[in-house]
Amino acid sequence: MMNNPKIFDKAVHEFDSVVGKHKLVHESDLHHLNYIKACVKEALRLHPIAPFNLPHVTTADSTVAGYLIPKGSHVMVSRTGLSRNPEVWDDPLTFNPDRHMKGNKEVMLTDHNLHTFSFSTGLRGCPGVLWGSTMTTMLLARLVQGFMSELPPNERGVDLNENLHDIASGFSQSSPASTYLSHSTQCLTLAEKVIYTFIT
Repeated sequence: MMNNPKIFDKAVHEFDSVVGKHKLVHESDLHHLNYIKACVKEALRLHPIAPFNLPHVTTADSTVAGYLIPKGSHVMVSRTGLSRNPEVWDDPLTFNPDRHMKGNKEVMLTDHNLHTFSFSTGLRGCPGVLWGSTMTTMLLARLVQGFMSELPPNERGVDLNENLHDIASGFSQSSPASTYLSHSTQCLTLAEKVIYTFIT
């Protein structure tokens, strides 16, 4: 939002018109802060918490998009691949909260079409999705309420581009597969190739 002051100003305007300037935001206000929720959803779309979902194992032979996935296969969903898919998202590498605004409909932080997901999904999905989404939105709302955002003098913007190695390292260090990945440079190289495929 610092790279695009108009987005920040729009969030401030929404906050001031919904909550006002003389009280703290409450969880009950979040229902009406659609643009701020759209900013959170867009931030999590463009920069998911981790590049991959936790690994799962198939319990039966399956066919997905014409590809056979044999029983016992380890399957990982690329959050980055979903959330930056140019067949789903127009200009997928641009931060644009307006893409989530659907007229007067409330912005939902979950996506049942699985075009993006920040935590996990399904019956064994993260039990903290609602709590995490609410707290993230509350944090952004309080930042918008309490602070003005501007770049330091002589700065042209904040570089949010990920380094391929950083993404692969973050994945191997933050997932349960870290033990396996840390002992297998061949596997890490494969993970880097898979990640590279999804982010380019």
